[in-house]
Parts: sequence; structure tokens; C-alpha cells
Amino acid sequence: MRNLTLLMLTGLLLFAFSCKEPVDYTNAITDGSYLDQAQTRITQVIIHDIFSPPVATRIYSYSSLAAYEVAAATDTSNYSSLLGQLNGSEKVTFTVPQNIYPPLASLAAYYHVGTALIFSEEMMNEHRDAAFAALKEKGIPEDVFEASVKFGQEVGEVIKAYSKKDNYHQSRSFPKYTVTSGQEGTWQPTPPAYMEGIEPSWNKIRTFVLDSASQFKPLPPPPFSTEPGSEFYKLAKEVYDVKQAMTEAQRDVAMFWDCNPYKVNVKGHVMFAEKKITPGGHWMSISTIASKAAKKDWKGTSEAMALTAISLNEAFISCWDEKYRSRLIRPETYINQHIDEEWVPLLQTPPFPEYTSGHSVASTAAAYTLAQIFGNEFHLVDSSEVAYGLPAREFDSFSQAAEEAAISRFYGGIHYMPAITEGSKQGKQVGELIWQKISTKPAKLAAIN
Repeated sequence: MRNLTLLMLTGLLLFAFSCKEPVDYTNAITDGSYLDQAQTRITQVIIHDIFSPPVATRIYSYSSLAAYEVAAATDTSNYSSLLGQLNGSEKVTFTVPQNIYPPLASLAAYYHVGTALIFSEEMMNEHRDAAFAALKEKGIPEDVFEASVKFGQEVGEVIKAYSKKDNYHQSRSFPKYTVTSGQEGTWQPTPPAYMEGIEPSWNKIRTFVLDSASQFKPLPPPPFSTEPGSEFYKLAKEVYDVKQAMTEAQRDVAMFWDCNPYKVNVKGHVMFAEKKITPGGHWMSISTIASKAAKKDWKGTSEAMALTAISLNEAFISCWDEKYRSRLIRPETYINQHIDEEWVPLLQTPPFPEYTSGHSVASTAAAYTLAQIFGNEFHLVDSSEVAYGLPAREFDSFSQAAEEAAISRFYGGIHYMPAITEGSKQGKQVGELIWQKISTKPAKLAAIN
């Protein structure tokens, strides 16, 4: 009798479970928070692995592109694939399985590509596994989960194949920068580490949109001169003077936008690195901050991330092309030699030539793109540097943020004004071209073609 009772209870329980309604997992991912967290993690890895600003932007570009391509493949009515639009890419029609959860596939694509482009893979894998475990707890069925991750990786493989043809790996064996001796006005390594010039061949990297790295070649810098009455001397003296009369507000601006991953501290005979976010990492953070403020879903967030990253990538290629063409001496070197041998800039001088300003070019290009997506008049609470010990700053537009990022390099003592003014012009040209030549919107793309 007892066995019969147990059997009946077991049957009732099985019947109850079989009648249980399936968990609605469709709201497991609604916004871009998971992509934001993945991007934050890759920023941490970029800092840990000490990637240069141009290389960091390359990592952001392909990772974000992979996430976006899942959105484009699964919502063709509202999003157009960038494959076939970007230089050297071919249009791909992905076969989307019916049983996938698209936002999970997008996240999987981001992790798959991002992990392939960095050194510390275990840091990304650990973060991915934790994110996936959290999502499984939200009731995504195992078959849907596996199919989604598989599709994301399939898209990621296409993006990885595309990335391998951009000349980056070949450039790892290109000649290093050689300091030109006996030629006045050319860049020299700066204290305290006197590092060699970073990425002198970055103009050989395939562009996404630019016709060539030199498409927006800026005006040449003012003629070099050590004469006190010359234009160049006056520009250097201007850098010198601003530090002598530095205000607290100017100092705050300089420190907020420092973004120097090569900062080296010296204590006695010991040197140690201070790990910081790159300029590209700062603007990629702004792209997700803006997406959250605008209540973008995961597709809109992936779009903002991809277009911002592409803008930054093109900006760095354009800027680096000019840096190693003009090879201009940094203010620190000039001022120490011709004005005050004891002078030290507020910010540590990064290890590459002066002209044009990378912050000015990259920030203006990124801000232009973000303004097209969200509107320029956008109240931005930029908390990108909070994790690195600095308070958030507020802006009423993306262009205002870009202008502050640009002038911060003058306050920091690492750029003459022409590098900032001409760099900002260069960045705007890059941003405008991108918006003219490619589109994530089917209607606009049809008009372009």
C-alpha cells in the first residue's frame, strides 16, 4: 500500500512539472548592459596587457563589429550589415537559426572576437563564463543557449577572418622608429622612460572607410625655429606659460582626459607603470553611457559601439600618418633645450611625435559620430574615469566633451596649439566621411548606393 501511495505521489509530481509553463526568458537581455559589461572587461584587459591607443582601438572595432553584425543579421528591417560596406570586407548573408536568442548571440560574438585579439585570454573567458552563468539562471533553455552561442561564434569567425587581412600582424615585424640625429625639430624620446616611438607604421593598417591613411593630410606644423621672436618659439612659450599660471579647473580638465597607458612613475631608482584607460577606451565608455541614458536596447547599443569604434580607428590611422610624417619635437624636449631645462609638463609626455594631437583627432571624430546617433545636444554624465580615481564630469553635448578633451592636451603641456586646432579639423573630416560613406540604416544605405 505504501509503495502504491509513493508511486501515485511521484506520478502527480511528474504531471505537475510537465504542466508547468516554460519560463519566459525573452527579457533576460533587454538593454545593452551585458555588452557594456563585456566592453568594460575588455578595457580592463587592454590596460592589463598595455596595448597602445591605436591597437586598443583596433580591438574595440572588431569586437563591436561582431556584436553589431548579429543585430544586423537578426533584424534586417532596421539594421544594415556593415560587411560589404567596409574596405576589404565582403557582404555575408548569415543563415539565422530559428531557435536562437539574438542578444545572447551578439554577446557571444563580442566575447569570441575580443578574446582572440588580446593576450590575457583567461581574463575574458572568466568574465564570459560568469555572464553566461547569470543568463542561464534567467531560464534560457539549453538548446537555445547553445544555438545562440554557436551562431554568435559563427559571426565572430567571419569578423576574425576579416581582421586578419588588415596588415596588423605583418606590421609587428616592420622596422622600429629610428631617431633622426642632427636634424633639429624632430621628435626624440622623452623622460622618464625614454620609450621608443609607438606604432610608426600604423598608417599601413587597412582602413575601414578612409581611401587611405593620408586622405585628410593636415596643414604642416609651423616651421621649426629656436629664435625667441619666431612663431614656433612663441608656441612653445605658450605651453610653458600655461603651466606657470595653471588654474585648478584647467588642471582638472587635463587630469580627466590624461588617458596615457604608458605613464611611468619613478621612485628613487625604481620605475613602475601606472595603468590607465586609452583615449579610445574613454570614448567607447561614452558610447555605452550615452546608450544607457537614451534607453537604447542591445541592438542600438551595439550600433553605437561599432560606429564609435570605427570612427576612432580611422582617426588614429589618419593621425598616426601625420605624426610620423612631420615627426615634430614635443614641447617638453623643446622647452628643456631652449627655455627652461628644469621644466616638466603637468602630464607625462606619451611616446610618439607631437603633431597632430591624437586626442583631438579621435575625440572629434567619435563625438561627430555620437552626435549623429543621439543628437549633439545631449546631456552627458561622463563617469568613464571614476574607476581610475577621478570624479565624473558633465557635458551638454558631445562636441563640448571633444573640445575639452582636445584642449586638455595643451593644459597638460604635451601639445602646442596647432596640433589641437588642426587635429580637431582632421577628426571632423574623418567623422563626416564615415557618415557619408557607410550606414547602419537600410533606407540611408539605399540612398548612398
